[in-house]
Amino acid sequence: MKTVIYCRVSTKTQETENQRLALEQFAVSHGYTIVKTYSESESAWRAGQQHELAKLRKDAKRGGFDTLLVWALDRLSREGPLKVLLLVQRFQLLGVKIISMQESWTQIDGDMTELFYALTAWVSKYESDRRSERTKAGMVRKARECPEGRIPPRGKDKHKRKRRTARPAIYEGD
Repeated sequence: MKTVIYCRVSTKTQETENQRLALEQFAVSHGYTIVKTYSESESAWRAGQQHELAKLRKDAKRGGFDTLLVWALDRLSREGPLKVLLLVQRFQLLGVKIISMQESWTQIDGDMTELFYALTAWVSKYESDRRSERTKAGMVRKARECPEGRIPPRGKDKHKRKRRTARPAIYEGD
């Protein structure tokens, strides 16, 4: 089977290398031939920002591979069941099967597959929403601790600072 790999992490500080290495090993152990790897550091929530996924979709229209291998389905999207089901359906119409290393059921064709896709996508979105709520709660707490969002003062400087430039004329006579 001709296979492409899609790796995605959410931030520029994270690394796709762990996913890539594991997916390559998975592909070799299952007899897949890797024809291309797509990697990006981009949030799955920012619509239109996953440029490598867009390239992958264009390449799928041209043919050349029949399997898309991902670390987990939430690497494709965290926008919920509808978005994931649409992606899966678009790839299926192009003759491309999505296989997730973390969701082994994607390797089996069956009547329940769509339900599993929907449930997995719902869980991913739910998890992302919860993480977002925790982040926002932390920001609210910080804002309460630091009025007007300012960082609390660290104490007085021990040394007097020198002015680098002369004061403008409007300040004379203060």
